Amino acid sequence: MFDSYSLAVIDLDNTLYAANNGVFARMDKRMTGFIAEHVGISEDAANTLRMNYWREYGTTLRGLMLHHGIEPEAFLIYVHDIDAHEILTRDPELDRALSSMHCRKVIHTNGTREHAECILQTLGIRHHFSAIYDIRFNDYLPKPCATTLGHLIAQEGILAEHTIVIDDMAENLVAAQSIGAGTCLISENGAAPFTWDFQAPSLPDLIRL
Repeated sequence: MFDSYSLAVIDLDNTLYAANNGVFARMDKRMTGFIAEHVGISEDAANTLRMNYWREYGTTLRGLMLHHGIEPEAFLIYVHDIDAHEILTRDPELDRALSSMHCRKVIHTNGTREHAECILQTLGIRHHFSAIYDIRFNDYLPKPCATTLGHLIAQEGILAEHTIVIDDMAENLVAAQSIGAGTCLISENGAAPFTWDFQAPSLPDLIRL
């Protein structure tokens, strides 16, 4: 399936593990608490602001930086302190699926490198990835961003048409399509009116196609 690709750019959260397992719920709760304290609003208002900034900018952090002067590292360290090892375990099926992908594989995440390292080590799959590109890669400019993705692919020394982007967010794959990369949506739901090169409920399911 991936023989025509030299590079797979793979999202982390909700792509390498199930979206409903509680990892993101913990981060969302910590984001809301951080906003309430640092912006000085109620938790309900903070939750609304969190969602609004995420929809508008791709990450809540981007909105906080632009509108409230929030220092990014303090936010990132606090939000990602979630003890993911309490939720996730080693995933041999995912390990086998990644082993069957013979192209080079890198992580591209709107989270931090430290968070990605923790998730990958806990899942038992860190050895599959030659690099991690986190939110700091392009001055905290988050996905979806065709420019950031283009810089990443160029840094890997690969052409976009020889790259496949695997993600759970349609917006991120639209950015990939715009620069000529292949696309794969990891989701149990359709994403009309978009059309991807591949789609599956999980990465192991993708390999079984």
